[in-house]
Amino acid sequence: MKALGCFYKILHTKDGKSRCSLMALLSMCFFSFSFIMLVMLWMFQAVFLGSFYKAIKTKNITSCAATIEENINHPNIDELINYIAIKNDMCILLCTKEGEKHFERRFTANANSAFTIGNYVSGDLTDIYAQTKDNDGKFIDVVDHAEFFKDVQNSKKEFIGVKLDGVPDTSESIVYSILFDTKDGVEYMLILDATITPTASLMQTLRYQLHIATFIFLLAAIVMTIVFSKIISHPLENMNNTAKELAEGNYNVVFNGSGYKEIEQLSDTMNYATHELSQVDQMRKDLVANVSHDLRTPLTLITGYGEVMRDIPGENTAENIQIIIDEATRLSNLVNDLIDISKIEAGTMKLEATPFSITHTIEAMFGRYNKLKEQDGFSFTFEHEGNVFVYADELKISQVVYNLVNNAVNYSGDSKEIKVRQYCFDNKVRIEVIDKGPGIPPDKLKNIWDRYYKVDKSHKSAKIGTGLGLSIVKTVLKLHKANYGVFSTLGKGTTFWFELVRTNENGEPLKL
Repeated sequence: MKALGCFYKILHTKDGKSRCSLMALLSMCFFSFSFIMLVMLWMFQAVFLGSFYKAIKTKNITSCAATIEENINHPNIDELINYIAIKNDMCILLCTKEGEKHFERRFTANANSAFTIGNYVSGDLTDIYAQTKDNDGKFIDVVDHAEFFKDVQNSKKEFIGVKLDGVPDTSESIVYSILFDTKDGVEYMLILDATITPTASLMQTLRYQLHIATFIFLLAAIVMTIVFSKIISHPLENMNNTAKELAEGNYNVVFNGSGYKEIEQLSDTMNYATHELSQVDQMRKDLVANVSHDLRTPLTLITGYGEVMRDIPGENTAENIQIIIDEATRLSNLVNDLIDISKIEAGTMKLEATPFSITHTIEAMFGRYNKLKEQDGFSFTFEHEGNVFVYADELKISQVVYNLVNNAVNYSGDSKEIKVRQYCFDNKVRIEVIDKGPGIPPDKLKNIWDRYYKVDKSHKSAKIGTGLGLSIVKTVLKLHKANYGVFSTLGKGTTFWFELVRTNENGEPLKL
């Protein structure tokens, strides 16, 4: 873990930024992998080759001994031993306890067989029998040929009529002996002698091959680093340059990522983000234009009526003062909505939930629309059955209903009929705000809750409210974890709805 920590510090600055490029990182990875593989290859081929070879040879010689022991009573046992000796290049001696030779097969008759020269030819099997007996009937030994032939030269003996001059190579023999009894009670000693092939020349050959393999490996790592870095980094560099243009405010850029699946997916995501940013930027511009218009209209009226009341005698009437008050209220509502939107964007809007009658709240709210009833001929209807309590933020739920009704007023068309319907099902109450206006096209329904979005891009002053309410409605209902939605039919009208959990007067959920 400490090594990884140090490696991370080397590659990154104090603020967490990377110090190296993608090509440098790929180079380090490829060369590190190549180095590890080469070290393992050298270790296995140059360092542990002898140990592995001895282990395999030992396993082979014990397996051959077990095969002979299992088939000792077979009528063709001599042929089996002969076949094993030839196939595995070893000397095999089968004898009785007294040391009488029963069978011997020597496939290689050179001076490298320590067992054949040192024990079989001399016929002295007493020592090896005793060692095998002392080791619970199994004995294995590795004989160094160089040491053995030195002893032979010092003894000045001749074997098979040949005087041995000089010391042979540094190969070794594995001598393995076992004792076992047959069914007829005869005790046998089986001795196998396998020469370990000299590894000096093999090691030299392997080292030469490893030098070549190392060069090829490193060359391949360099080529792969260059090729893969171009394949991986080139599309990323293109996307990075395009992203810089996007950051400078150019929303017409197109990300053309290609080469592999992940970069194509990233390209599609960036194109989608660019499209969304472009829409948000356009909505922001529309909002600024609309809000500016909405602010200018009441300010113009307030200024105009104020000047008329100041300059013209007799114009200081209650009607003119009421117009100024209404326009000031409209300005106040617009500012409040803008403050709510800023709270939504900052994530600071909070709820203060209490139990209250949503039925009474809606009834009280309808008193605000008397002026619209009298002057503009609007019809407001509230359908409900009984008084319903909920546990929520009364002020914000009132704001939700108020904004939905205002939206219905502004888009009710010539019918000017607005209906609010309250009905209960299971443990919930559902509030619907219905208008009979022109409706909303299906392809625009999913966007009406978004901030800054307007179905009608041409600005028309709202009859009531600020026209900014749906994004506020969405946020308030989400804070209450309430279900909400809209469905609309072109030419027949639109219905906005939301649902809250019903409670008793104490705010406890109803048990049905």
